Amino acid sequence: MEPIGVLSEGQIYDLQTAEALNITGEEIKSDSSPESLEILRHSCAHLMAQAIKALYPEAKFFVGPVVKEGFYYDFKVDSKISEEDLTKIEKKMKELANEKLPIQRYETTKEEILKKFANDELKQAVLKNITDSTLTIYKQGDFEDLCRGPHVPNTRMIRNFKLTRIAGAYLGGDEKNEMITRIYGIAFFDKQELNDYIKMLEEAKKRDHRKLGTELDLFTFNDDVGAGLPMWLPNGARLRSKLEKILYKAHRVRGYEPVRGPEILKSDMWKISGHYANYKENMYFTTIDEQEYGIKPMNCVGHIQIFKNSLVSYKDLPKKLFEYGVVHRHEMSGAMHGLFRVREFTQDDAHIFCTQAQVKDVIIEVLEFVDKLMSIFDFKYEMEVSTKPEKAIGDDEFWEKTTKGIMDALDEHNLPYGIDEGGGAFYGPKIDIKILDAIGRKWQCGTVQVDMNLPSRFNVEYINDKGEKEQPVMIHRAILGSFERFIGILTEHCAGEFPFIIAPTEVIFVPIANTHVEYAKQLQKELLYKEIDSKIFDMNESLNKRIRMAEKQRVPMIVVIGDEEVENNSIALRDRRKREQSNMTKEEFINMLVEIKKGCEI
Repeated sequence: MEPIGVLSEGQIYDLQTAEALNITGEEIKSDSSPESLEILRHSCAHLMAQAIKALYPEAKFFVGPVVKEGFYYDFKVDSKISEEDLTKIEKKMKELANEKLPIQRYETTKEEILKKFANDELKQAVLKNITDSTLTIYKQGDFEDLCRGPHVPNTRMIRNFKLTRIAGAYLGGDEKNEMITRIYGIAFFDKQELNDYIKMLEEAKKRDHRKLGTELDLFTFNDDVGAGLPMWLPNGARLRSKLEKILYKAHRVRGYEPVRGPEILKSDMWKISGHYANYKENMYFTTIDEQEYGIKPMNCVGHIQIFKNSLVSYKDLPKKLFEYGVVHRHEMSGAMHGLFRVREFTQDDAHIFCTQAQVKDVIIEVLEFVDKLMSIFDFKYEMEVSTKPEKAIGDDEFWEKTTKGIMDALDEHNLPYGIDEGGGAFYGPKIDIKILDAIGRKWQCGTVQVDMNLPSRFNVEYINDKGEKEQPVMIHRAILGSFERFIGILTEHCAGEFPFIIAPTEVIFVPIANTHVEYAKQLQKELLYKEIDSKIFDMNESLNKRIRMAEKQRVPMIVVIGDEEVENNSIALRDRRKREQSNMTKEEFINMLVEIKKGCEI
């Protein structure tokens, strides 16, 4: 392993920058640390840009940052680049890496750079947002680009990489601007890590929830209806309904009260909350009777008004309100992705109003709820405490106090967590729940947010034990995050093989002949009374083909019915994974299914 950079006060510097600015700190080597991979991937983005420039001399480049999934570069060329062209670009990248080109940093004035890129409108767009008078350029061979770094010293170190996908992107992320091309890639110092990542990508492709959603008739999108607006088909609606019912009961036994707020509120409400100033670009607005209204992007304002509807005593706290709240957020066209990023979604939202002394206990109770739910679906998860973002309301004392309160609660219960600096909501710090799926990917889902700002802004009060009015703490809480996103993640996690408790169809009956269909219908009706969904495959196909068709539906149970089963009031249960069959009475079968459902209560 070679030294490639320096870590000083949380900032990564490459060796050239550290030397030029006389910076000292912890040495970064060419290993698998996040810091070293950030340097490598930034350099690989430049190597990709150099290869694109060699293949498409007219290419112009915008930015090429390191992101969570590797790196990307935004650019435009005269030709149309497709997925098939990625192999050609990779080949050129390998040729350039083999030339062992030194990567050199030099400083120049903004004025000189403006002249150098005078005919490059993309680079001019980058320069508009830069106020520094002295800038840096990185050069390798005949390619150079405006860049702060960091980079590895030589292209010979960039060996193990893969270009993963191509997409369109609006220039600067603004839908009003032109659409340019974006290519994503990944890079590692270790070849085996790259191979493992590629295998994960291949597995992810098989599990893609958009593909499985179509195959299993769960949901659909329609451009005529509108982008980012999912429509749930009967199978998907049944799955979602079962998940909602499980959570509804789990909330009620934990003392939560169901509420329902309006989906559209006067803009004055959003101005008081701070959403108008801090979140307006993500909201939809309309005018009614010459009054501006905002369609809610969050449920908190409605729940505050519900809390304020009646006088609340300290004896009533903590007061827990929950809602499956439909919200709308303006996502950019290029950012939408199946159920993962949509413009309309439903949060499993709750707001808990409590005293300062109750905050720690409330947080721990919520996290126990999280743990129970995640175990039902076989998810491992991690937690991160997200601190004050750049755009925030409330003074430093509030942020320090509430952030410390969250960390103290976790520390006292020996719950491990990471820190996401600057990742908090604009109104308060939070705990983010990040689940790990079956192939090792991490997903942001639930959140617990401590908020004293909104109660203050809306004059939320309760009567304390002295008979005086006092402001409660408001805790925002979602466990799934949203039903849409969670179902998308769960679909990929279990590759469409949903747990019995939420499977759209739990049982498929395959009658051998028409004389067995009536018994199948009788069983189907009895199961419906137990809230268990089934289908009967009695189409005009051979028995073996109907069994194969049933297996492709990924249902938990397939039941074959023939003369013996009709005569004895029994069933033949087929295990499609083991290709084995077991026989039991009708009563044993129904009782077994009921017990499975009971055993999965949260």
